[in-house]
Amino acid sequence: MKKQEVFKKLGLYVHIPFCIHKCAYCDFYSTDRFGQDGEHPQIKAYCKALRYHLRMVGEKVTDYDVDSVYIGGGTPTALSSALLCSIVKEIKNDYYEADALEWTVECNPATSDYASLRRLRRCGVNRLSIGLQSANAQELTALGRIHTKEEFEETFFQARDAGFENINVDVMFGIPHQTQDSLLETLSYIVSLEPEHISLYNLILEDGTPLFKKRESLVLPDENEEFAMYQAAIRFLAENGYAQYEISNFAKEGYRCRHNLRYWQGEEYLGFGPAAHSYYAGHRFAIAKDTEQYIQIMRGKPKQLPADLLSENERIHRRDELIEYIMLRLRLCEGIDCADFAARFSGDFEAIFGKKCAVYVKHGFMQHQDNRYALTPKGMFVSNTIISSLFPDSVLEKSLKKGPRY
Repeated sequence: MKKQEVFKKLGLYVHIPFCIHKCAYCDFYSTDRFGQDGEHPQIKAYCKALRYHLRMVGEKVTDYDVDSVYIGGGTPTALSSALLCSIVKEIKNDYYEADALEWTVECNPATSDYASLRRLRRCGVNRLSIGLQSANAQELTALGRIHTKEEFEETFFQARDAGFENINVDVMFGIPHQTQDSLLETLSYIVSLEPEHISLYNLILEDGTPLFKKRESLVLPDENEEFAMYQAAIRFLAENGYAQYEISNFAKEGYRCRHNLRYWQGEEYLGFGPAAHSYYAGHRFAIAKDTEQYIQIMRGKPKQLPADLLSENERIHRRDELIEYIMLRLRLCEGIDCADFAARFSGDFEAIFGKKCAVYVKHGFMQHQDNRYALTPKGMFVSNTIISSLFPDSVLEKSLKKGPRY
């Protein structure tokens, strides 16, 4: 839909719950039971349901301009390019597009080729996120990845030839058998290709995944080794022009991921498909992890999301908003601006949290300058522990003034 006069901004997340093979570490909601059949009848039925859902919601948000779209999974490129482009076209038909709309699709090197990438680019997708994870064959095998380094490289250059000028590459550390040297070799290889953005994630063994089940037999780096890897990666990427702006994200100048920044800055977004989350109009809600139910309900063409399709649905109250603000802002390198905190919550951040933060500043986990509190790389590595220590109920209840949501 063509852009109208300036309105509020909105992000869209679209979930594709299909893969041709699930990785050994993945606990995202997806299935690989349809294999390489990107036009399986169930996949077609899902895409039809998704298009209806997008259309239904699009009719209700005409006072917003969409400035970021993220199609993730699963593996979006496990769909045929025709089906994937039909989703892109549906969004373009149903929503007003902001200027310089960032439009990302996740891509597995084993599920793409030049023709499909070129078709995506012509449809309007302008950012590709390619999952490499490692350039080391042994590490890729340990993760259960179904592509090689060579296949990744072919996909990368095909994406460039198809017209993608904004590419992210996903990398992991803490992989079985990985060392600091092998991680830096992977990063050196990626940097040589000059993508615009690099995401670096710490491998977590999630309950129920194949890697978790055989965790006792895995040769894994210990916590000190992982921290050394993280520090070395940050230094290496900075030296090569990739500035860290969030715990796991690094970008060349002007290429920070707008969609992910939306999450961390507490801005509004709507999610489509099972397991997708939304934050909109002061509410947080999520669609149940049930593809069959989703298809059946959308087949009935509802006018709004029925309650039994939602796994979560809550109004974000003032206290919860404050907690989320701190949790998310501390993921960002810029941290928490005390003046912004005061404007949003009519509270003094230093009066409420300064004493605890001072301990972390003293021990090098946090820095305090220019009226901001931000985690250092050392603090980011243990961010969950630090953040959870900041929220005793008694302090929050006594310190915050009552007032309307910002």
